[in-house]
Amino acid sequence: MTPAEQSLKAAEICRLAPVVPVIVVEDLAHAAPLARALVAGGLPALEVTLRTPAALEAIRAMADVEGGVVGAGTLLTPADVKAAKAAGAKFGVSPGATDRLLDACAEYDLPLLPGAATASEIMALLEKGYTVQKFFPAEQAGGAPYLKSIGSPIPQVKFCPTGGISLKNARDYLGLSNILCVGGSWVVPKDALARGDWAEVTRLAAEARALR
Repeated sequence: MTPAEQSLKAAEICRLAPVVPVIVVEDLAHAAPLARALVAGGLPALEVTLRTPAALEAIRAMADVEGGVVGAGTLLTPADVKAAKAAGAKFGVSPGATDRLLDACAEYDLPLLPGAATASEIMALLEKGYTVQKFFPAEQAGGAPYLKSIGSPIPQVKFCPTGGISLKNARDYLGLSNILCVGGSWVVPKDALARGDWAEVTRLAAEARALR
């Protein structure tokens, strides 16, 4: 899968909803009901970060949830890409981009949202054919004003900004022409997971869905 093909697929996934939940799964038992709750609230694209021992099995469990499109976040190495694909991930997300990581995504046909935070990084990825990118860490790297500014000289690139985004500032991003969606963890609060309060997760997902 070429970078251009990856970006086409990534754009399709990003357009499913205004928010992609960024999920950290500590307890595997939470995976399937959490995915069902988010999909029920209107957020089908789910990014499970590879930050816990349960992450890959969580992706495997969520991949069976009807209506969901599960991806793997925090891809850092070719081994991460291979494992995520084997677990059933339909897309990948990385905080940055290296040639080895990009090559692995091409090899394993995994659509990637490669991370970038500067004009040079964005241009380097565009040069390779990536027209859809993750902007990370969004708030710390300049936020919505930065992305608005970068859209003038580099309008070819669309973004999914992640990092420090909440219900309060999500619309600042979603109102920009170069933003396809935002990534956020606020729709998956730890206290709701601890209680198994899936109705609350669905409520938060529906609230996020209504942002656009």
